[in-house]
Amino acid sequence: MHSLTPITALGGQTVRVDTIGNAELRESDGLALASVHGRLGHEAACRAHLSDLLDGRLPAVGKAVLRDPEAAFWTGPDQWMVGAPFASHEDLASQLKSRFGDTASITEQTDAWACFDLQGSAMEQVVELLCPINVRQMTTGDAQRTSIHHLGCFVLRRDPSDWVRILGPRASAGSLHHAIVTAMRSVA
Repeated sequence: MHSLTPITALGGQTVRVDTIGNAELRESDGLALASVHGRLGHEAACRAHLSDLLDGRLPAVGKAVLRDPEAAFWTGPDQWMVGAPFASHEDLASQLKSRFGDTASITEQTDAWACFDLQGSAMEQVVELLCPINVRQMTTGDAQRTSIHHLGCFVLRRDPSDWVRILGPRASAGSLHHAIVTAMRSVA
């Protein structure tokens, strides 16, 4: 039997936290993710299942529904990313497949994405250096797809207002982390 030890996206056994000036960057390893894509001819049923999961709400274009334990954000026409705490939803994709049946294609995404939470009074300035989104116009529940350091990423405006969650490709977690920390140092 192999003795395997789980590691974070940055390769550690514990999450990394960087505090620079008035911003804190926290690696988050406690998020289960799965993509949901409505199948052709079943889009309305897929939307109904997702809305039921999210207490009657459905993420619109550029939006997220932030709730516990499941949350979701829009990624494309009839496509969403669903997230939940890993501790209680390690098998999130399987749970969603049972709920959605043949109405949606569900794909496990947990280990495909690195998740970073950026908080603090300097958060908006840091994000402005990282990517071409208007973070100052974003409100809680807004979700934007953008490029950070040549990487396709999602930026979600969380609550409280000084918090964004950045999702980027796990294979490039080190590069994404370096870009965010460099911007934090520039602002500080």
